[in-house]
Amino acid sequence: MSARNAAPIRRAIGDPGTTERFLFPHHLYVIVMRQNPGEATWTLWQAIERTVTDEDWTPGRYEDGPLSYIGDSIYRYNDQINLLLTNGTLIGRQEFVGRVFAVASAVELEFNQVLNSIANMNQALGLTFSTSTETIQNNLQHIYSTPYNYEVGGKYYGEFSSVNEKVPQLNLLLYHVAAKVDINWSVDEEKRINKTDPSQAIRLTYMQARNLFDGNAYCFKPMENTNATPLASGYSREIVTPTNEGLWWEGRYYFYTIPYTIEEESKRYFPLQMVLKTNGSASDGYRPTLKMKVDTGSPFVPWMRANFNIAAPLADETVVKIINND
Repeated sequence: MSARNAAPIRRAIGDPGTTERFLFPHHLYVIVMRQNPGEATWTLWQAIERTVTDEDWTPGRYEDGPLSYIGDSIYRYNDQINLLLTNGTLIGRQEFVGRVFAVASAVELEFNQVLNSIANMNQALGLTFSTSTETIQNNLQHIYSTPYNYEVGGKYYGEFSSVNEKVPQLNLLLYHVAAKVDINWSVDEEKRINKTDPSQAIRLTYMQARNLFDGNAYCFKPMENTNATPLASGYSREIVTPTNEGLWWEGRYYFYTIPYTIEEESKRYFPLQMVLKTNGSASDGYRPTLKMKVDTGSPFVPWMRANFNIAAPLADETVVKIINND
């Protein structure tokens, strides 16, 4: 079972926690675009869809290339995907520049267009997949792609050149399209027990993350999902409830969601709405909107870390909290 779907972990802040478990991808989607010498436009060369199994992958460490980050844990695909670089009608020398975009997912994805119908680079980079099913929401941490703006040596890291009598080869490292949200909470130690009136001791009895992204998410532009305001509707995730023994003084929980940004005062923020309640309150609860300033030009999705330190019973309140992960 994936750790993100398990009950919240009762650990003190700073404890190591538990290991994350990532499922092997079972679906590969590869798009190859080409640009002929002297031409400005890109056209589709090949689109490949492949179904694979757990046995097609080997866990390991990334240690053999220029990509971020050396030493990271990876799953290495045991096979290779071969591309035919001639269409069978041209004889002799044929040169072009190619760019490979790829998606790997543990579950099958539903795209906004048929892959082999992609006509130009805008359509390729605009490819989205639907996140509006429970299956996808529960497997967001198992979806990876090649960010279109990740450059090595000043050019897209999935680019190659096709020239006569040379066989180009690419080793692509794919990255998460979903952002990790990591939440810790604790009650001040001196507030955990009230010897005079035990019912007045503080405990967290409810926590919910609200408005998780459930629209069409970019495959290759994971930091460019946008919205004018925090989503008015979407998935929510209950983290602590009385039915899952949520009468706790401290704990940790993490999950994955598609990042999207809103703009305020010329800055872009990744927002997350929450509800927290203490001591079994039936009222509206403490409702913070967490906002983390992000660089939408970054190839990689963020990691939002939030700490809630509770020193008094939470009052009904709507507030905005800026998350700074620096």
